[in-house]
Amino acid sequence: MADKIGILGRKLGMTRIFGDDGAAVPVTVIQVGPCPITQVKTTETDGYNALQIAFVEAKEKHSNKAMQGHFAKAGTGLYRTLKEVRLESAPQQQLGDTLTADLFAVGEVVKVTGKSIGKGYQGRMRRWNFHGCKDTHGDEKVHRNNGSIGNNTFPGHVIKGRKMAGHWGNETVTQPSALIIAVRPEDNVILVKGAVPGPKNGLVFVRKQ
Repeated sequence: MADKIGILGRKLGMTRIFGDDGAAVPVTVIQVGPCPITQVKTTETDGYNALQIAFVEAKEKHSNKAMQGHFAKAGTGLYRTLKEVRLESAPQQQLGDTLTADLFAVGEVVKVTGKSIGKGYQGRMRRWNFHGCKDTHGDEKVHRNNGSIGNNTFPGHVIKGRKMAGHWGNETVTQPSALIIAVRPEDNVILVKGAVPGPKNGLVFVRKQ
């Protein structure tokens, strides 16, 4: 079984394309890479197999001396984001190689991980889709309130995990089965069917299944 290698990218937005039968297909456009390999780890040297990849070029003033030395050893420029990709077998890639959209093929199913859009502090009705209390008869003054959240007798406290108001979104979310509709190596872009987590221009990680 091939290693489930992945690549960092940026969600450019959504659009649609038309299939051979004329049907409109919603797709998300993702810029994948280029991601230079800044470190290669093997079981002999580090106890496990992995690749460290970089994405988004950075200015020298935004990189400390340690990171500048790390990138100089890899023979690459300076980058803002680093990610380690665990592998089951020894990596075939070498230090300084670059991962691009050529890593993927049309019809391949991938996992896309990103940070969901933050919605701020929200009440239970919006955060958990509660229907609220009744609005009739004039005796209800708690239309959007929480309602009962526990009992003094048992268990005597609010049960952990109770659905309540709080921060909504801004969480790591993975779309597990994203179908690649098109690959455009000249633009380092892939088109996957449907939506993927994150806002426009958000950082995503695309990995083989």
